[in-house]
Amino acid sequence: MKANAFSFLLLVLFLPTAQCSNRQKNYTSLDVSAVASDEGDTIINRKPAVAGSFYPGNRDALMKQIAALFKDATSHKKLDNVVALISPHAGYVYSGKVAASAYNQLSPDKKFDNIFIIGASHYVGFGGAAIYCDGNFTTPLGIARVNIPLSRKIIQENPTLFVSNADVHTPEHSIEVQIPFLQYLYKDELQIIPILLGTQKPATIQKIAEALKPYFKGSNLFVISTDFSHYPVYQEACQVDALTADAIVGNSSAAFLKTIKTNESKGIPNLATSICGWTGVLTLLDITENDPDIHYTKLNYMNSGDAPDGDKTRVVGYHAIAVTSDTDVSKANQSNYSLTKEEKDQLLRIARKSIDNYLESGNLTKIDTKGFSDKLLTHAGAFVTLNLNGQLRGCIGQFTADIPLYQVVQEMAISAATRDNRFRPLTTAELNHTDIEISVLTPMQRIQSIDVIELGRHGIYIRKGNRGGTFLPQVANQTGWTREEFLGHCARDKAGIGWDGWKDAEIYVYEAYVFGE
Repeated sequence: MKANAFSFLLLVLFLPTAQCSNRQKNYTSLDVSAVASDEGDTIINRKPAVAGSFYPGNRDALMKQIAALFKDATSHKKLDNVVALISPHAGYVYSGKVAASAYNQLSPDKKFDNIFIIGASHYVGFGGAAIYCDGNFTTPLGIARVNIPLSRKIIQENPTLFVSNADVHTPEHSIEVQIPFLQYLYKDELQIIPILLGTQKPATIQKIAEALKPYFKGSNLFVISTDFSHYPVYQEACQVDALTADAIVGNSSAAFLKTIKTNESKGIPNLATSICGWTGVLTLLDITENDPDIHYTKLNYMNSGDAPDGDKTRVVGYHAIAVTSDTDVSKANQSNYSLTKEEKDQLLRIARKSIDNYLESGNLTKIDTKGFSDKLLTHAGAFVTLNLNGQLRGCIGQFTADIPLYQVVQEMAISAATRDNRFRPLTTAELNHTDIEISVLTPMQRIQSIDVIELGRHGIYIRKGNRGGTFLPQVANQTGWTREEFLGHCARDKAGIGWDGWKDAEIYVYEAYVFGE
C-alpha cells in the first residue's frame, strides 16, 4: 500500500495552524529542572511544543477556549462504556469543536487508571513506537502525569517494538494537543501513557497492537490522535473522509487499509493523504476487530473549510469517533467459576491439616499434588475465614497470587489462625470447635459508580493513598447493611480513612466463590 505520510512531511513546513502540523522555530521542549524520582532517576518534564500556536499559551485563555468548545460541541450523546476515542490534532480554532465532541462522551466522574494517547510521528521516521517515560507532559494547564513505571514495563517487555526516545517527542504535536482537553476533565487525576508511532509497516503495527491489547480494558482509555484528508477541495474532502470514517466504524483492519488505498488511487487533486494518523487508527482496529462487544460511533465531522477564515480550496478533515464496549464492570464480574465437591473437600482438608500441623510443630505440611485438578494448580487469590462457635476467629487472604490456589489456601489458613492481629493465635483445642470457610476470588475491577455494587455478590476493596481495606461479599449478608453502610464500615473500620473516606477513594469490586465445612 502506498503511504503518503512521509511525503507529507515535506509539505508540513509551509502549513498554517489550520492544518495538521505547525512547526515551531525552537524545539527546546525538555524541562531539565525537575527533581529525582522515587527510583532515583532524574525526571525530565516535556514542555509544550505548540502552546501559543495550536492553542492558547495562557492558562486562563486556554481554559476559556476549551470551556467554549465543550459548550458548542455537537453530538453530545454521552455514550456508555467508552473505551476509546478518535480525535483530531490540528489547531483548536479549526478542529477544537470536533475534538470536544469526542471528549464530550466522557464523564469527569469516571476516572481512568491510565489514558493511552497514541499519535503518529509527523517529523521523524523510526521503527516501532516511542513512549515518553523520562518525565511528565506539561501544558499551560499544568502537569499531566505520565505513568512512568508502566511505560517502562511496556518497553522492557517489548524491546523490539517500543523504545524510550524523548527526542522524537520533542517537536511532536499529535499527543500534546489532546492533553489540555483531558486536563480540563480530570485535572490532577489524569495519568497518561504517551505513545508515538514511527513505523508505517502494518505487520509491525499488528505486533504493537498485540502488546497493548492487555491494557485495552474498561479501567483504561485509548485516545487515537489523527486528522483525516489533507488538501483536497471542500466537497471532495467531505466525500473522502466519509468513506474513511465508514471503513473505521466497520471495525476491520483490512477494509480500512483497502479504503485508504482506493481513496489515494482515484487521482483526487491535492489529496496528500486520506488520514494522516492511519497507523494509530490501524493499531486500534487491530486491537478491536473480531470483538462483537465493540462498537464504533461517528460523532461529528468538520474540516478546516468550516472555520470562519477557512479556505475551502485546500482543506484538512476532522472526525470524532467513539468506541464503546458492551462489556461493563457489572458484566465482567459475573463469574462462572465453580469447583467440584471433591476439589472443595481437598482445599478444606488442606486448610485444616495445615493449621493443625503448624500449631503442633510450627512447620508447613508438605502437600502431595499428584492427581490435583487444573483449578487447584491455577494461580488465584483466596481468603480463609475461621469461625469459633459461630463467631469470627480469624480471616486473612490475598487478592492475587503467583502461587497455585492450593498453596494460597494453605498459607492463608495458617495466617488466619496465627497472624490475624485482631485475635490471639488459635490453639489446638480451639481448632476442634472451629469451622473453616474458603473464598476463592475473581480478579478485582475498579468501579466509577457505587451503583455497580450488588450486596451479597460483590466484595469491595477501598484504597486511598497507602491505606486500604476490604469486605468479602458475605459480610453484607451477615450484617444486613445498606450499600452506604457497607462502604462506610469498610472505609472506617478496615481502611482507617473515616466513614466518608470512600467518597474520594478508589473502589474495587470482586466476587468470591464461597464454601465451608
